[in-house]
Amino acid sequence: MQKEIISDKQGISLVIMFIIGISSIIVTGIEAKEDIIYSFLLALLAAIVMALVYIRITSLFPRKDLFDILNSCFGKVFASIITLLYIWFSFHLSSLILRDFGEFYINVAAPETPMIVPGLFITILAIWIVKEGIEVIGRWAEFFLPFCIGLILIIAILLIPQMNLNNIRPQLYQGITPILKGAFAIFSLPFAQIMIFMMIFSNLQKQKSYRKVYFMGLLIGAGILLISSLTDVLVLGVVRTARVYFPTYLAVARLDIGNFLQRLEITVSIVFLLSGFVKFVINLLATCKGIAKLFNYDDYRFLVTPVALGVLNLNYLLADSIMSFIEWNIMIGPYYAFFFQVILPLIIWIGIEIKVASKP
Repeated sequence: MQKEIISDKQGISLVIMFIIGISSIIVTGIEAKEDIIYSFLLALLAAIVMALVYIRITSLFPRKDLFDILNSCFGKVFASIITLLYIWFSFHLSSLILRDFGEFYINVAAPETPMIVPGLFITILAIWIVKEGIEVIGRWAEFFLPFCIGLILIIAILLIPQMNLNNIRPQLYQGITPILKGAFAIFSLPFAQIMIFMMIFSNLQKQKSYRKVYFMGLLIGAGILLISSLTDVLVLGVVRTARVYFPTYLAVARLDIGNFLQRLEITVSIVFLLSGFVKFVINLLATCKGIAKLFNYDDYRFLVTPVALGVLNLNYLLADSIMSFIEWNIMIGPYYAFFFQVILPLIIWIGIEIKVASKP
């Protein structure tokens, strides 16, 4: 299989689009209420610390992804168990993202449409682009990233007349606990999810670029999400933002400039579709590469179609309704993800450092 290479710019674009992803239509960390900006800052600080761990793990083994590193440093049994866990995590996360696509389409556009329909179209497109490889996905992200960021910034500027600063007052009125809860939610979704890139980033053009790609992507992505979330809270208020499923869509629906600029909700759908699709295919790619490495296959491409169809089926079975789906994401999701995004990487990092230090 020909080695695929992506540039630093494409790597950064992938990380930014991955972070924006599903969070472009929701407000993660709304538990912090008026103090959401402090939750963002704390979550970003924690994510930078974990990014240092991810960078250390990957930079010690040039041209190897997480699965190769596990096979190189640990016994076959332990490496296989961890590989299986991460295959499940990326597979499950793919299904959660696909379910988000379905719920968004059905709830805002076509309530009578079966859940399988939007998921099927996204899955077919994802199968094609994942088979094309990381280079094509990187070019896709690099091309559409300025468009997505531009739309988010333009909408935020146009909504300034609708904003009310009283919606983020009073500051620190409810103490530190809501801020910590909000920070944990933001850290889990989406900041720490960038650990998925350890499974696919054996392809960077320059091996010294890990720090640049992770940090630039994380900082820019966090900044864009903060602007989007603050826009929603300032326009809708904390209570309304917390009560609706897709607050960004509702906030943009209020945009009306001289009876000329109206019904711009389509912009939210476009950003969500483009960035969410990148997040979906990255997770699907990670799943397929993990399975290929587990069974010692040289190429992952023949696995893409059956794995994608499995993701499609699981997405349909995840929850009975949008209420139970959202409840799982809020109440269980962050703690579930913490194990894969923090606990396991720390165990792997410590094991690698011991392995490296023991070498003569």
